[in-house]
Amino acid sequence: MENLYKYCLRLADNSLILSHRLAEYSSKGPYLEEDLAISNVALDHIGQAELFLNYAAQLRNDGTTADDIAFRRAEKKYLNSQLVEQPNTNFAYIMARQLYIDAYNFLLYTQLKESSDKTISAIATKSLKEVTYHFRRSKEWVIRLGDGTAVSKSKMQEAIDDLWMYTGDLFMEDEIDKEMILKGISFDQSELKMEWKKIIEETIVEAKIKMPENQYVITGGKIGNHSEHLGHIISDMQYLQRAYPDAKW
Repeated sequence: MENLYKYCLRLADNSLILSHRLAEYSSKGPYLEEDLAISNVALDHIGQAELFLNYAAQLRNDGTTADDIAFRRAEKKYLNSQLVEQPNTNFAYIMARQLYIDAYNFLLYTQLKESSDKTISAIATKSLKEVTYHFRRSKEWVIRLGDGTAVSKSKMQEAIDDLWMYTGDLFMEDEIDKEMILKGISFDQSELKMEWKKIIEETIVEAKIKMPENQYVITGGKIGNHSEHLGHIISDMQYLQRAYPDAKW
């Protein structure tokens, strides 16, 4: 049960942290429609995180709530990929980050629809429509920027290159993943990685930019090792909970 709880946290935390990172860009989009789109994607991720956190709270069965899990953990207890905590350097970075995570989520949720865990299957089925839209949107933007002006092309290439190293977390497998695979709850990440990389390569070719020359990746987010950026996100996320514990709104 503990490993299933942690597996749910991994799914939840990717969406939870990414939603807060995207929310930081609200009112800063290149134009009004895109500004609203970024905010809506953030809301979608909050919704997905809430579903997984509610399930995680049920698994604990000790009075812990989804809000407790979301806002009252130490930094090391967050199990998200380091990719989703990277800063909003510029619009190209946001779209590169989204392409990497959106393509992954599209493939993952498609598989999780068939999960032996009925709750996870239901969440994946419910969220797949949103995830599909996210993937289509980020792919179109990467192509648009890569095949745009000299400046947009340069910025898109830089973002694709710089963020590549953080994609390793997405496909790292440990004993938790192996148990989930054995029980039919999750699926082999190596197969997912092959399909993901094919999608990324095809998108980058269409965008007329290049795959990162340095293929080095780091891992650790899924076991609580994070970049310096997560602490700053959490300090903002947890401010009200720490300032006004147990406050009712």
